[in-house]
Amino acid sequence: MSRPLIGITSSLNADGHQVLEYQYVDAVVQAGGAPLVLPMTTERAALQAVLERIDGLLITGGPGIERGLIGTLPGDLPPVAAKRDQADHWSFAAAQERQLPVLGICYGMQFISAELGGTIWADVEAQLGVEPHSPQRAKAERIEHDLQIEPDTMLAALGHAGPSRVNSNHMQAVDQPGAGLSVSGRSSDGVVEAVESADGRLIGVQFHPERMFGTIWLRLFDHLVQRAAD
Repeated sequence: MSRPLIGITSSLNADGHQVLEYQYVDAVVQAGGAPLVLPMTTERAALQAVLERIDGLLITGGPGIERGLIGTLPGDLPPVAAKRDQADHWSFAAAQERQLPVLGICYGMQFISAELGGTIWADVEAQLGVEPHSPQRAKAERIEHDLQIEPDTMLAALGHAGPSRVNSNHMQAVDQPGAGLSVSGRSSDGVVEAVESADGRLIGVQFHPERMFGTIWLRLFDHLVQRAAD
């Protein structure tokens, strides 16, 4: 049986290199998918030819989102490159048109919500008065916090109802989720940590499950690949 082809978005660094953390690829492979890093191009037809072949979409972490923004980006969070923003927009639009399963991680969750008309806090620490959710702000290598999962959600079905411990590496956060999305998880300070569509086709999480090998959260990739195989 052939593996479902999972398109994976990437970032653009300051040197103009298209970059991707290897953990995303590993997580898709472990879940039984065939990873395909999507080309970052301004030629829509070239990208569309690739998007027509994928069975699911993974939108990875990245810089600051400006669509649907409340406030202005803080000085320590660079905005997403226009080339990535455009490529991500085309990729998500193609996935929506074909009703493909989509998993958004960190920036990816915020991107999905904003694309569907949701709003984004520019600086969750300053605007909501919460403790830092980014190691960069806390001068630490790692930040973890509790995740309270809403019952009767896909996130609860994949994980478990009640609190869970997850990593944290973000400065922005979802305010109001986009059309068709509901909040399925929050941190203990009330920050939105997960959103999903009613049918579970679209799932976004603020934490990084690809960095949590050996935990229940790799089931998010299992879910993506299984839906892509249907």
